[in-house]
Amino acid sequence: MILPLALLLLGALVAVAAPRLLARADWPDREPVVALWAWQCAVAAVLVCCALSMTLSAAAAWHVVGSQVFGTAPRAVGQAYALGTAGHWAATTAVALACGGLWSAAMLVREVVRARARRRLRRAELRERAPLLPGEATGGDRLVVLEGERPDAWWLPGTPPRLVVTTAALRRLKGRQLDAVLAHERGHAQARHDWLLHCSAALAGGFPQVPVFAAFRDEVHRLVELAADDVASRRFGRLTTALALVELNEDRGVFGPCPAPHAQIRERVHRLLTPADRLPAVRRLRLTAAASLVPVVPVFVAFAPGLRALG
Repeated sequence: MILPLALLLLGALVAVAAPRLLARADWPDREPVVALWAWQCAVAAVLVCCALSMTLSAAAAWHVVGSQVFGTAPRAVGQAYALGTAGHWAATTAVALACGGLWSAAMLVREVVRARARRRLRRAELRERAPLLPGEATGGDRLVVLEGERPDAWWLPGTPPRLVVTTAALRRLKGRQLDAVLAHERGHAQARHDWLLHCSAALAGGFPQVPVFAAFRDEVHRLVELAADDVASRRFGRLTTALALVELNEDRGVFGPCPAPHAQIRERVHRLLTPADRLPAVRRLRLTAAASLVPVVPVFVAFAPGLRALG
């Protein structure tokens, strides 16, 4: 039974090819939302390959599992998968992949727990520095203004969510620039970018030797900012959004001779000031559909022997 190994090879192929194809493409910066979807589909395909390989390996190694997986299927389907021909490698593969799955779940739980702990600390700081006034409602999209010498604004997820801006940012941002910054942060919240960041960080932290997961984390961090920039620029204009970014980050040395720690800010401002045309809607639809098919391929490969036996 070579199907589990074939699925692992397919997953490795996707893990190697997808980052290279996306890195060479000229459209991800123009369509960050489509690029985020493509990255999610590529990583999902790798995970689906591992999950299907684990299931088939376990079914081949242990009769109890095989009877559960193929118990209701016609006898010809079970024969098509040649479960009785598996060697000792099947049990080893199944156990290794199961451990990998459990480790991934543990890393995700750890990431979520750490994020919630950080969020609780920041909320406690907000309650101390900006307590509710008598009669002020606790729910809703509350804008919190903090005293601060550094211009900054951020979205604090949770229930209820909080949009925080410092007094220095209020002094620096003029007119619609503040609206653009707030729209940027709301764009993160509406798209639930925090969960995407948690998942990518969990995979990269749990499997630091797997390049596709590290690339996924780095690209997610970059693309979610571009997507939120687009949300703000569509409402308030690219120039206004770019000027707001400059005002928020000018004192951090972003535009100085050594801007490496904040090089992404320079790239975002340059992208806003020299915009490329968006892709036609038809091409965006084709790219989205093509990306959506990538996780379907391993499912088709796994079901192919059974479908062939039934046909």
